[in-house]
This record gives sequence, C-alpha cells and structure tokens, in this order.
Amino acid sequence: MTDIRTFLNPENWLSRDNGPRYVQLRRRLQSGIDSGQLPPDSPLPPERDIATLTNLSRVTVRKAIQALAAEGKIVQRQGSGSFVAPRVQKVEQSLSRLTSFTEDMARRGMASHSQWLERGTFMPSPEEVVALGLGADHSVARLSRLRMADDQPMAVERASLPVDLLPDPEMVVRSLYEALEKLGNRPVRAVQRISAINMSAHDAELLHEKPGSAGLRIERTSYLPGGRVVEFTRSIYRGDAYDFVAELRLKNAPQSKGAHI
Repeated sequence: MTDIRTFLNPENWLSRDNGPRYVQLRRRLQSGIDSGQLPPDSPLPPERDIATLTNLSRVTVRKAIQALAAEGKIVQRQGSGSFVAPRVQKVEQSLSRLTSFTEDMARRGMASHSQWLERGTFMPSPEEVVALGLGADHSVARLSRLRMADDQPMAVERASLPVDLLPDPEMVVRSLYEALEKLGNRPVRAVQRISAINMSAHDAELLHEKPGSAGLRIERTSYLPGGRVVEFTRSIYRGDAYDFVAELRLKNAPQSKGAHI
C-alpha cells in the first residue's frame, strides 16, 4: 500500500515552473492512478487532509479532484468521500462472427445476465416497419434489456423482431439466438453499423456513466438463410468497456490451413 504522505509530499512533485498548482496536483494523483500506486476503489484522503499534506488550499485541492472526477478517474460518493474509479475490464469483440452477447461472455469465462427493461408485443414504429419489412398493421416483438457481465453494466440492447418469427417474447430467458434456434429462425448473417455517440441521460444512467459520456451505437440487421430480416437491434455500448476487432485479408490472398472466420 502506498504511503499517502510520501506520495503527496510536495517536495517530490510541486514546482513553481510546472503550471497552476491544481494542475500539478491533478497530474500527481493521475500518475498514482495510472501506475497502480493508488489502486482502483481505494479511498482518497479528505480534501482538508490533502490540503495539509500538500500545503495547498482546499480550493486548489477541490479543483484538482473535480477535474479528475470529470474525466472519470475519481468517483465522488455523497457522504463517503472520493475514491479511485474501479478499473473497467475491456471486452474484445470480433466483427467476423455472428454470435449473441451470452455466447460472447461465456467464451470469455464471464458470467452474463440481463435486466429486462421492456419485453412484449407492440405496434411497430416507422423505423421498425422499414427495417423489418412489415406492414403498418403488423406487430413486433420487442426485447429491451441491460446486458451485464460479471455484474458490470456493458450495454443497453433493444431488439425488434416480426411476431411470426418470435410469437412469444417471454420465451427469451437468456439468449435471443438460443430461443430463435429452437424455433428454427436463427439468423445466419448480419449487417452492422457502428458509430460513436454521446450517451443520452437515460442510457448513461443505466450504464453507470455520466450524461454525454462517449459510447458506441451499433445497429444490427440479421437475416435468415432465405434473405428475410429476422432481427433489428439497436445497442448502446460503453465506450470504455469494448474494443471491436475485425480481421482483414488482401484480396485473393491464400488462406492458411485451419483458419476460420
């Protein structure tokens, strides 16, 4: 455990020539966080104690803490103080395989579960009519849920399907693709569009982020073997928790034995 008195001793880092004092303190704290000297979830001393240890004013200390909180490096909890933000485990997601969230997490040895936000049959929105090729008088099955991995919120997923392909949305317990496979309607290919966004206040709250935080919006349209659309899903992923990876090959390049996509 880092000796906080030694770590914050201003003789080790504070200088007249290195910019505003609050900026120097922010850098010092951030260096401790990045190096692991200040571990994830560890509490920081109260502002008055940091002020005493650094010979800085409480206003200067507060400004440095607030700057780190705005960057997500520090979490301020009412009545409890300031803590180093928990480290988010990044998930690497391949763009070459059509798999479900449940399958992805199981392959990584992570326990996945969902919190249902909406599940039922509804009249389609104009967007769903176009995406699923429906008539305006048709119904859609909607499945909206917060996807969790090892109790960490990862994504908000909103799926829409024609009701003749998923007559009872309640049959989806864990994996949508597992339920579709039982019905003989599992998709075989999909088109995905990925874009960077700033999260809405509602999605940010669900994902334990601040409104406007960076996120990824993914629209997936999945198809049956005959070409019919079976699924239209819009998902919001935490930008700090996902890396999407695609394998690219030169045209006409030989494929090594045993390689697969």
